[in-house]
Amino acid sequence: MTRIAEPDSGTPQDDHKFFGQPRALASIFGVEMWERFSFYGMQGILLLYLYYSAAEGGLGIDKVTAAGVVGAYGGAVYLSTILGAWIADRLVGSERVLYVSAFVIMFGHIALALIPGVAGVATGLILIAFGSGGLKANATSVVGTLYKKDDSRRDAGFSIFYLGINLGAFFGPILTGLLQTTLGFHYGFGLAAVGMAIGLTQYSFGRKRLPASSREVPDPLPRNKFLTYALIGAAAIVLIVVLVITGVITAENLVTIVIGVTIVASVAYFIVILSNKHITTIERKRVYAFIPLFIASVAFWSLYQQQFTVVTIYSDLRLDRNLFGWEMPVSWVQSINPIFIIVLSGVFAALWTKWGDRQPSTPVKFAFGTAIMGVAFLLFLPFAGGGANSTPLLAMIGILLVFTIAELLLSPVGLSVSTKLAPELFKTQMVALFFLSVALGTAISGRLAEWYDSAPEQLYFGVLGGIAIVLGIILAIFTRPILRLMSGVR
Repeated sequence: MTRIAEPDSGTPQDDHKFFGQPRALASIFGVEMWERFSFYGMQGILLLYLYYSAAEGGLGIDKVTAAGVVGAYGGAVYLSTILGAWIADRLVGSERVLYVSAFVIMFGHIALALIPGVAGVATGLILIAFGSGGLKANATSVVGTLYKKDDSRRDAGFSIFYLGINLGAFFGPILTGLLQTTLGFHYGFGLAAVGMAIGLTQYSFGRKRLPASSREVPDPLPRNKFLTYALIGAAAIVLIVVLVITGVITAENLVTIVIGVTIVASVAYFIVILSNKHITTIERKRVYAFIPLFIASVAFWSLYQQQFTVVTIYSDLRLDRNLFGWEMPVSWVQSINPIFIIVLSGVFAALWTKWGDRQPSTPVKFAFGTAIMGVAFLLFLPFAGGGANSTPLLAMIGILLVFTIAELLLSPVGLSVSTKLAPELFKTQMVALFFLSVALGTAISGRLAEWYDSAPEQLYFGVLGGIAIVLGIILAIFTRPILRLMSGVR
């Protein structure tokens, strides 16, 4: 069984050519930027496509069911990071999984663009979910191979990487939204496919700069077990197909199933890692330290990811989108947050770099991120329950600014800490475990749309905001014991 030590001598530890970071970061930055362009561009119009009437170019699905599908799909994206991470750690290495996943994503967007109706949605979303899951965990893991664990540039590097994500997230919904409102939904989906093709092309030319450690397999699967795992995978696919055909899995209950599967997978993953005999005592303590961070992350994402469910519906029904006599596409609301990310991610990266070892610890950042996300939901209260055009666009911009501040305190930091706390044998799968918290929160955001549809808006935003604030306070109280378990990692 192979154990990988610190990044090999080929890793550009002293390279500062890309904004003070290793030059190889640029290649990963690029493919992630274009993948997010296609992902958020498609997702910006997906919910509208599902619940708009046929006369408006949509499928006419009930709003609650449509939001559940979007939440389940989002959860499935992050849930599938388990598979992508396992293939990387046991079969072919992170970089190769990343590369193949980019092709799968592109084919998924092509399916959405060219295949009409429910068949196109099902085919496209399945391919994109699996492809995005494979790319996300492994892109993060590959970024981690560029730095030693004690490299002070690490959090700043992840913040710059996060900037690439949000450049794509900004332009995607704007351009697909324009095509959707002028030419139709399928043209918007087609543009997402083109964006992914561009990202794949540029990454193909930059792969050679990545360190050899990005292609190594930390825990190779013995060849005599290949057939067993292949049969397990085939059986799982057959089971899912049968459950869909027999009506056990439906659009209405899909999000609940994804929530259940994600909870089981998360618990199982923690048990597998903690019970492994080959990890050290310190590594095991660090995994225990990750548990409260995982819970806070679930709470955060269950609110934050409502940008694609409840906030989208709210913007369609309540937001005044009139700009000098022209009505802004609903999908453009999803580009507001990336604007702030683009502006502020550099500020946060510079701040963490300047403070160095004096910056707040990871649990403190998580506590503030969770609580500030709760504050963002409370800011809806003065406008909740109004009629059409009752919420000024400036108010929504302010609320999403608070979303952004919370996100920058938790999301890039969560990616970074998952690589720092990871046992050596589970370096990519630990990133997948962080994405499981995102999966669970995203799926919950889809389920919460049902409550939003039936409860008074003031109650909805007030209760959820209050819960997040309380969780943030509790995490802050337990910062010291969590840091002791982190054993030197901050």
